[in-house]
Amino acid sequence: MDKKNIKIIVSYNGKNYCGWQKQKNSLGIQGELEYACQKAFKQKDIEIIGSGRTDAGVHALGQVANFLVETSIPVERFPEILNNNLPKDIAVLDAEEVDINFHSRYSAHRKTYRYYIYPSRIRSPFYKDTSYQVKYNLDIEKMKREIKYLVGEHDFCGFMSSGSSVKTTIREIYRADLFEEGDRIVIEVEGNGFLYNMVRIIVGTMVDIGRARINESLKDIIDSKDRNRAGHTAPAQGLFLKNVEY
Repeated sequence: MDKKNIKIIVSYNGKNYCGWQKQKNSLGIQGELEYACQKAFKQKDIEIIGSGRTDAGVHALGQVANFLVETSIPVERFPEILNNNLPKDIAVLDAEEVDINFHSRYSAHRKTYRYYIYPSRIRSPFYKDTSYQVKYNLDIEKMKREIKYLVGEHDFCGFMSSGSSVKTTIREIYRADLFEEGDRIVIEVEGNGFLYNMVRIIVGTMVDIGRARINESLKDIIDSKDRNRAGHTAPAQGLFLKNVEY
């Protein structure tokens, strides 16, 4: 029987995990998915390839992964079978057979991240693991104007945490929106790729602009390529990988 290349869409709450990547002494999303696949299909060599790594505490609405498997089980049954072997905070939403050359990371064209801010002096027991509580007054209209400067191709080296080695820090942002959704503020950024902690630094910078800790334009901060001029790194729990496009 030939191996099939299976693409899956995965949603997870990252609170209890060290991130996407499996590690020897910590729970990773990748490791939990591999265990579920190996148990479901009785194969020990299944390796899950993700579209990218998410850090500890970061969530996903539509992470994409793929793996090779030999099985006669219809692919439409994969979500149910895998979910029966996964913890309750991880779910496979969809599965399909794809070309054998499909690679969830290298075949991706764009990603969208969503970040939730909860602007309140009183904490919410419902948002504590999925939002960034900001206790200061924010100038939301100013934040909406400034975030548009992200759109386009820029060198985002000022929005990258240290400890990452990349060939280039130039990325293209196709869309950057800031809007209110109920009692929370949502920031969505869509681009062809993101640097280490880039979205969290963007959010931290927008919060610092909104509370007037930073008084210069986001455009000037981007052009400066200086990490010291950008804002703080927002916490992980407000960040969601929304979807990946191919």
